[in-house]
This record gives sequence, C-alpha cells and structure tokens, in this order.
Amino acid sequence: MKKYFPYIVILLGGSLLFFHSLGASPLFDWDEVNFAESAREMIVSGDYLRVQINFQPFWEKPPLFFWMQVLSMKLFGINEFAARFPNAVCGIATLMVLYFFGKRMHGQQFAVIWPLAYAASFLPHIYFKSGIIDPWFNLFIFLGIYHLSTFLKKMPAGVAQRHLFYSGIFTGLSVLTKGPVGPLIIFLTYCVYLVLNKGKGFVKFTHYLRWGLTVFAITLIWFGLEVLQHGWWFINEFFTYQMRLAKTEDAGHGGFLMYHFIVLLFGCFPLSIFLFQKVGQKNEPGPQAIFRKMMWASLIVILIVFSLVKTKIVHYSSFAYFPLVYLAALQIEQIISGQSKWNRISRYLFLLSVLIWTMVLIAIPILFININWLKNLFSADPFALANLNARVAWSYWLIFPGLVVCIGYLFFRFYISIQQMKKGFLVMGLSSIVAIQIVLTFFIPRIEQYTQHAAIEFYKSLKGKDVYIRVLNFKSYAHYFYAAVNPSERSEAYDLDWLMYGKVDKPVYFITRLDRKNQVLQAYGAQLKLLYEKNGFLFYERKTY
Repeated sequence: MKKYFPYIVILLGGSLLFFHSLGASPLFDWDEVNFAESAREMIVSGDYLRVQINFQPFWEKPPLFFWMQVLSMKLFGINEFAARFPNAVCGIATLMVLYFFGKRMHGQQFAVIWPLAYAASFLPHIYFKSGIIDPWFNLFIFLGIYHLSTFLKKMPAGVAQRHLFYSGIFTGLSVLTKGPVGPLIIFLTYCVYLVLNKGKGFVKFTHYLRWGLTVFAITLIWFGLEVLQHGWWFINEFFTYQMRLAKTEDAGHGGFLMYHFIVLLFGCFPLSIFLFQKVGQKNEPGPQAIFRKMMWASLIVILIVFSLVKTKIVHYSSFAYFPLVYLAALQIEQIISGQSKWNRISRYLFLLSVLIWTMVLIAIPILFININWLKNLFSADPFALANLNARVAWSYWLIFPGLVVCIGYLFFRFYISIQQMKKGFLVMGLSSIVAIQIVLTFFIPRIEQYTQHAAIEFYKSLKGKDVYIRVLNFKSYAHYFYAAVNPSERSEAYDLDWLMYGKVDKPVYFITRLDRKNQVLQAYGAQLKLLYEKNGFLFYERKTY
C-alpha cells in the first residue's frame, strides 16, 4: 500500500484541482467548441471514423481526441463538463507519469518536485481544464521522447527494443491526436540531441526502420481505414491543411518572431525563470544526461520550429512545458540540496515576474469594476466596446489571487533567507496553485460573459427548434454546438445563397458582429430583419413575404 500512496495522493489532489468547476463556463470559440462539436456530430451521425463540422468533412484534425470526448459525452451527456473531462484525466495521468519517471531517474525528492512544479505553473495547469487537443498530444510526444531516450541508454537488447517499440506506439498516437507534427518534433529532437551529444547516439538502420514501422502501424488505425472507406481525398486535404499552417497565418493568428519565447517566459510562471540558472549536473550518470539533453533538444526544437511557423497560437508551443518544467525542476532540486546557489539574474527576473503577475491579477477586477476605464482603451474597436456593455458582477475581493501570489512570494523570500529552501519553494508553488484555481473559477466565467455569452445565449434559445442558423462574416463553431444543429436532408442548406435568397422550408437566422455589420448589410440588408443587438452581436431573421 505504501508503494501506491503517492499515486493515491496525486489522484485525489489532481481530481480536486482539475475536476471542480470544469463545466462552469461555456466552451470558448474556436477550438474548444470546434472539438466538442466534432465529437457531438460523431454521436448524432453515428459516423465515428470521419471527423465532421456541420456534418461536412473536417480535415484539420485526426479523430483520437474526439473519440475520447465521445466516450465522455456518453457518460456525462453532451455538455461542457464532458468536453473538458478528457483533459482533466490527462492532467492526473501527466502528474503520475512525472512522479514515476522522476523517481526512476532522480529519486524521491525530485519525484515530488517535478509534478508539483508542473501543477504550479500557470499555462500547464490551465490547459488541463480546457477542451482542446494539446494536453494529450503533448503527453504522447513526451512519452515518445522518454522511451526513445531510454532506448539510447546502454541496456540489454530486449529491454532496449521494448522501449523503442513504446516510443513508436506513443509517437503514432500523437499522429492520431493532432497530426504529423508529433513525429516531426520527435525526429528533430533526436537530430538536435545528436548535435548536443557531439554526434554520439546513432544506432543501426534497422532500429530506425522498426521505430518508423511501429509509428506507421499505429497511424493505420485511422488513416488506413479512412483510405479504404473513402479514398485519398480526405487524407490529401488533411496534409494540405498541415502545410498551410506552416506557410501562412491561419485565420489571423499571426505574431512576432519572439512570440513563443514571451509566452513561455511569463505563461509558465513561476518555473520558467529557473532556466536562467546554470543548467547541468556534475558527475551526472549517463542515462540522466541523455534525457536532460533530449529535453534541451526538444525545447530548442519547439522554440525554433514554432517561431518560424507563420501561424502563432499559444498552444502551439505547449509541448515546451514538459522540457521547461523538467529543466527548472532540476535547478530547484540543486538549490534545495545546496549543490548550487540561486543566481542574481534569476532572483531579479523572478521578482519581476511576481510583480507583473501580481499587478495583472489585481488590475483585472479593478478595471472591470471601473469599466469606463476599459472602454476608453477600446474606443477604436466597436466590437470590443460593445462587448464591455455586458452586465457582469465584479467585486474587489477578486483581487485576492494577485495578493496570494504576492504574499506567497514574501513567504518564499523569508524561507529562502533563513535557508529553509524546501518550505520556500513549497509555499510559492502552493500559492501559485491557489491563485490559478481562483482565476479559473471566478475570472474565466466572467470574462466569457463579455466575449461571447450574448451569442451563446441566442444559440441556446434555438436548441431543439427546426430552423436554419448561420453566422455571417466571422468564424464560429458555437452555433452548431449550442443550437444542437442536426444534419440537413437538403444539400442546399449548406449554401449561403440558398439560405439568403432560396425557397427555404423553415425559418433562417443569421448572426454577425458589430464590426462586420456594414459589410453584412451592404451585401444582404434587403433580406434581413433585425431581431435585436446585444453586447456586440446582431441577430437577424430572414425576411418572409
């Protein structure tokens, strides 16, 4: 029983962190709603092989994550909790994996530090309470890299082959979760590792072949069945989309070259700062050195690849949370064990990060309480300005998470000053976790009220009604999910011109945004009857004569 006690603690603690308030706010456009809707349409259509949106082929993502959501929806119903449940499970699984690997590689103390550090980091923690693909995708990539690094250690041939096989399996699962970028990251990580290891680490060609064949065999679970059932069209569109993401800014998701550096530096607070320590271990055993170099290699790959990719989205660099937290946890253990000192640069950067996060978390409720201050900032953006007209209750007690971060830092500095390193890092980690939980529980639902709730409210009002619904001049998936749109028996129903001008057989509703109003009215004004306008969204019904 003692052997399993840490895993029971992680299970109970992870459940407390990741399951509560999981369905407290509606799913966010685009990604959360997009993925949940694809899972819902699998259930409605009974087609669990082909991914769909609006019951039309959706070739942007493979189906593995949607299968997880389908199982969740079968258990809990089609709702927000079910859509996010798989990632909450992934959060618990990830912490258990980190504990298990941490103990195997570095011992008990590191096994505690690593999962605690991961849970205490802002973005990694938040992602486990979302309904997006990346947490599982990242975990599969990490497991692929871990088993590959284990294979590279000197061990009996049978054991080594087993780890190579595991690496291939998890790499294949990453493909089924999000696509070919999974094996690309692992392959590039291995290449950079060879450079960092001065060319040492090449293996027999047969090993590369076995790994590749294993990956290919796993991907055939879906790709093979898709080709057999529907031919190559869907697969061609899937890979064309993957290439387009790399070459162009998808749907306005652009950014500057250092975008992901900044996201990781401040998004992975408080752990990212510890990378500025001297990284390395004196007399480090070979197996640990291999894995550490692989983690550095994967971090380098993520930062370079996704800085070069034109599309810039926060979660594109989210795999970097694994190597970043691992390398930071190594430094924390060295500081706790007295093997190294916390250098001046790291101390000042840590203080700066604390000040920034404290000010941001305190400023958010104050700005929303004094909403006119925010309206002045967004005076040039009519849509954002109208969003801020939503009536949302804020109170000054919501500055508490900012105070928690600040007070946690003060205790942290106190314990550090009296050489109580363990207590210092534990207090800082726990204060960070508390602050994150308050933000997720009380901030996010309120912010959703501004950004999309008026539209969600309208979509819900149409649920169960036999109508057509379409958004105009902006991208959204929320109307499909919250209006519970069913497949149409008429092919014309997917044609905007028919919905606008054709001989329709039931009411048609259109939704647009305030900043797109003039474009919509110029193109279709004669056909539209305004029902009402709310918080930046306009709701129309097609005129009947």
